[in-house]
Order: sequence, then C-alpha cells, then structure tokens
Amino acid sequence: MLPSTAPYQLLLRPSSNRAALRRLQLQHIGLLPRSSTTTTITTGTTAASSLSLRKYATTQGAAPKRRNVTVLSDDGRYEWGELSGREKVARATQQSVNFVVIIAGAVLTGGVFYLLFTEVFSPNSKTWQFEKAVERIKDDARCTDLLGDRREIKAYGENTWSRTSVYQDRLGREHLKMNFHVEGPLNSGTVFVHMMKPLNEHHWEYQLLALEVPGHSRVVLEEAREKPGVGQALKIFGIKWR
Repeated sequence: MLPSTAPYQLLLRPSSNRAALRRLQLQHIGLLPRSSTTTTITTGTTAASSLSLRKYATTQGAAPKRRNVTVLSDDGRYEWGELSGREKVARATQQSVNFVVIIAGAVLTGGVFYLLFTEVFSPNSKTWQFEKAVERIKDDARCTDLLGDRREIKAYGENTWSRTSVYQDRLGREHLKMNFHVEGPLNSGTVFVHMMKPLNEHHWEYQLLALEVPGHSRVVLEEAREKPGVGQALKIFGIKWR
C-alpha cells in the first residue's frame, strides 16, 4: 500500500520545501529514517507559518500616516505639543486670521446697528421726525376734514430725501427742513416741516408744521413765536440773523 499523499500536498505549496520533498522520497524507498523526514517537514512548515504570521501582524499593526498641519487643513485634532515648528506657525496664523475675521464682523455689526439707530430709531433722525409729523397730521381734526379718514391717509416723501435738508445758520443752530406728500380719500396735499435745535440743545423744536391742500386755506399745526428779548438780541443793523 502506498503512503498517504497528505505530506506531499503540504510540501507542494511553498517552493522552499523542495528539499524536504526529496527527503520524503528517499524515506519512502528506505534510504532515510522516517523520524528525520517528519521533523524536517514539521520544522519547515512551522517556520513558514511563523513568517506569514509575522508579516500579517506587521501589516495590520501599522499606524495610519499622520497628516501634516497647514493653515487650511488644521482642524485642531493634534495637541500643541505634537506639532512641529512649522505646524505651530500654521496654527498661530490660522487663529490670528480667525480673530481678525471675528473682530471685523463685530465692527461691521456695530456699524449697522449704529446706522439703524441714527437714521431710523433716534429721535433726531429724519425718519423719526417724518413719522412724528405724519401722526400729527392724522391726529388733527382740521387735516382729516380736508384729507378724509385718518386710517386711509398715506404719506410719502420725495425720492432719496431730495426735499429734505439739514444746515446750520450763522449762530450755529442746526435746522431741518422737510416737505412730503399726503393723500387721503378726499384730497391730497403737501406738508411743510421746519425744525431747529437751539444752541446747547440736543432735541428738535418745531418752527413750522403746516398742511397745504390745493383750493383750501393753509392749516398751521405748529409755528414758533419769537421769545421776548430774543428777537432784539439777534437783530443787528435792522437785519434779523437766523
């Protein structure tokens, strides 16, 4: 009976076991003892298996390659102590840029809020005074008799405030003049506004607030009266300076 071919199958796989195959053949014809051949086969197979396991462990245990840190790729995953000198410069640059962007955004936001306050919400703004004058027109019975129901009165100014002006007189007093249109279910008209800030004051005072509707008498809601003594103090050589 021929011996089992299992040892041959084991030795046919690795090319390095050709010598062991030769010894097995010699063993079969009685020229070598069986114990020597078996030991050689076992040792060769074990060595090959150990080498394969070491290669597998080395391949599987290799750590992933560390990515370089740059200004654009830094995501903060590495601690400061893990960075090289160049990478520390990159992180410092990135943080400086972020800081500048935050400051610029804060300044821009503050500027927008300041502009909104000074141009819309401040009592000294033209928008505020426009809305205030419109409410005065709607609340005056003489105006609603000419224009109609106050709830249907609409007011609109000139394009780009071309009919609004702010200036100072020779005495340093600030003046605001504004004209705008009003329209109601009965008639349409024009509102004239003249306001002034007295010296060392921060609020506007009406010099004139009037409504003119074509075909009707002028309705005067506010008209400043000269204070006693003020007119004489400001009148020089017969000329009244305003």
